[in-house]
Amino acid sequence: MSIRAILFDLDGTLLHTVPDLAAAVNAMLRDLSLPELDEHTVATYVGKGAENLIHRSLTGTLDGRADAALFDKANAIWHAHYEHINGQHAEFYGGVREGLAAFQQAGFKLAVVTNKPERFTGPLLERSGIAEYFSVVVGGDTYERKKPDPLPVLKACERLGVAPADALFIGDSLNDAQAAKAAGVPCWLLPYGYNEGRPIQSTPCDGHIDTLLQAADRVRAQQPSQVNP
Repeated sequence: MSIRAILFDLDGTLLHTVPDLAAAVNAMLRDLSLPELDEHTVATYVGKGAENLIHRSLTGTLDGRADAALFDKANAIWHAHYEHINGQHAEFYGGVREGLAAFQQAGFKLAVVTNKPERFTGPLLERSGIAEYFSVVVGGDTYERKKPDPLPVLKACERLGVAPADALFIGDSLNDAQAAKAAGVPCWLLPYGYNEGRPIQSTPCDGHIDTLLQAADRVRAQQPSQVNP
């Protein structure tokens, strides 16, 4: 393994954001006079972007599509609520800040590749105090396609100046694993995030780690020589 750059998913990988997402979903549902959802249910709806989160919350199914007029109204309401809530209740997973610091100190280039819209991604990283770690941030609407399409991963590698084979993607879902594999980037998965209700152990990938700090230790141990950014 010769890795020069590390790409990270955001929700469910770096930060536990379901409390924020669920608060915005339930504010939206209240405004529409619809039944609210518990956080566990909302967690299973996370992973394929805000549009799918809203459709799933309105229909109660992973593949459901709400009526177009209802979706348009709900979409505007959800975004207005989330803009204010974003970052208020988000929490770091254990080992994230230590892992990011270890990767940075070892000289790796770092990027975030998320399906969260850009308008929410930057502010969340800033409010969480970790924006400084990332030289590239790709949101769900930065390009015309989002994960599990490989385009955002490939674009992140291009902007970092590394070949896909010289990067490592760290995520928490099938979505991440599929995008990374299609881009030719090795992928390690964490066990604690949002995988649409599926056990992460059943998701094909190149490795599993328990924490980001463990990932940093493992990458550094496997490097043939010092990183050359």
